[in-house]
Amino acid sequence: MYQYLLPILAVVIGSALVILTRKNTYFNFKLLLAFSGAFLLALTLFELLPEVYAHLDPKETGLYIMFGILIQIILEFFSKGAEHGHVHTHTDDEVFPWALFISLCIHSFLEGFPIHEHNDMVYGVLVHKIPIATVLMGFLLHSKFSKFKIIAFITLFALMTPLGTYLSNHVSIFSEYISVVNGIVIGIFLHISTTILFESGEGHKFNLTKLVAIVLGIAAAYVI
Repeated sequence: MYQYLLPILAVVIGSALVILTRKNTYFNFKLLLAFSGAFLLALTLFELLPEVYAHLDPKETGLYIMFGILIQIILEFFSKGAEHGHVHTHTDDEVFPWALFISLCIHSFLEGFPIHEHNDMVYGVLVHKIPIATVLMGFLLHSKFSKFKIIAFITLFALMTPLGTYLSNHVSIFSEYISVVNGIVIGIFLHISTTILFESGEGHKFNLTKLVAIVLGIAAAYVI
């Protein structure tokens, strides 16, 4: 049951951080983002990647991973980078951001599939979704959308990952092709995590605290 509850809890935690702390989370948010990127990348390499390569042809697996990377690039065109901690869109627009909503839901739905066979991946998704929910809630609170739309947006976003997990567990067609889907999700995770870790920092300066957060993320994924 915790495989379904933890992704929802991550959205609750991320949303609560914004509501409770308002503008005081910027520095800590950057460290959380670095930790989550390293944790997700390491867990993907330690847990998910070897399993998929064991079930599929290596070259075929590489093709699915590249396909996942392309899917994420397309999704980010509409989500404005929310998956890796940024929403580059205007908050004074009264038109509901359907492209952002749909792309984030697709991303959230797909990341629920690896939890089917890799219970440890739920922790990677948990840590990954907290900063996403934080930046998303921050965007929504500064928008002109009604409270109903904000609550509906966050609720549906929170439910998409458990939905993906449920379908992979209980629908035979998804179970049959789970390795293929997981290969695609690996590509999504690789793109997101590397974007978080390797995007330019402020002034391209060496950041010791960020490096420590990254090392801790890798270590946590290794010992889990």
